[in-house]
Amino acid sequence: MLDPDAVAEAERQFSVCNACRYCEGFCAVFPAAEARTAFAGGDIAYLANLCHDCRMCFDACPFTPPHEYAVNIPQLLAAARTQTYERYGWPRAFARLLRVPAAGTASIAALALVVLVGAAVASGGTAAFFAPHAGPGAFYRVFSFAALVSGALLLTAFGLLAIAMGAVAFARDIGLPKFSAPAFARATHEAFALVYLRGGGAGCYDERRGSSSRRLMHGFVFWGFLAAFASTTAAGIEQDVLGILPPFPLLSVPVVLGVVGGVAILAGAAGLIVLKSRSDPAPQSTRMIVLDYTFLAVLALVALSGLLLLALRSTAAMGSLLGIHLALLVALYLTAPYGKFVHFVYRYLSLVKHAQEARTSQSASNGGSHP
Repeated sequence: MLDPDAVAEAERQFSVCNACRYCEGFCAVFPAAEARTAFAGGDIAYLANLCHDCRMCFDACPFTPPHEYAVNIPQLLAAARTQTYERYGWPRAFARLLRVPAAGTASIAALALVVLVGAAVASGGTAAFFAPHAGPGAFYRVFSFAALVSGALLLTAFGLLAIAMGAVAFARDIGLPKFSAPAFARATHEAFALVYLRGGGAGCYDERRGSSSRRLMHGFVFWGFLAAFASTTAAGIEQDVLGILPPFPLLSVPVVLGVVGGVAILAGAAGLIVLKSRSDPAPQSTRMIVLDYTFLAVLALVALSGLLLLALRSTAAMGSLLGIHLALLVALYLTAPYGKFVHFVYRYLSLVKHAQEARTSQSASNGGSHP
């Protein structure tokens, strides 16, 4: 569970919120909090990841510092989210090693680059690493096919296992109900549509905090990531099913999707960095700020290095750029289960729980029950 002192402070602040109830229409957090008369660590983990960090409640609240009640829900929940990343990180020892995210991520990327360059030079020599390569299979003249495929499979398997282990533990602690198709459908809609970052209607919106811009930049990153994933999938099909070796033509499906995804990720990550640099630090957690910047910087560098690799793939810089791109991907994969990347898993599970609670509450008020 989360730190007992943090849980106690959360219970104190939410007791003020539940008495006031001014913010109950802003987002999903406050109705969920109002349904509780006592708070355990699982409740705070749930509320923290249900929060989309728009910070509108901080602007609206009459009890923020320097008021004696000192209510600061965005900062409270952001700090709790950072605890969930370590608490549910698997294996726990590795999660603790990344308590300093920027240094940890940079160290992993540097070590990966050294190993990759060393392996490439050992197998093909210095000349092969720094020489231009063209034609089908050009990348495999720098790094062997077996090394790239086995490395990618191992990293993917580790990342999925670590995220799955954390998700199972998180779902258990927040008391996620049994499967409900309507609840999952509603949560999926709210997650993909970024409902709680939408201006107007349900959800948070505040021009001063640029919530509309944040929603747009989040959309760029999210859909750009999906386009990049689709690009990788298409590349695998072309290579392993159709027998077409990379690098692929500029107008091929993998390249077009990769360019769209890379540009979207780069634009979204850069936009979020700019917005974050301009935002008020008062309703934020210091540790979350570091996690945000680290994650956005890695995403932007992965996208930038991929685009540069595409542009210069027929030159002598290809080997170096491929090594840098792969090292950044290693860092992203290995740190994903312990930082901001995994927040979408915990947030989605929290949205599912909220959807189920809303259905149960509606059923009770109607005097019936949902199946």
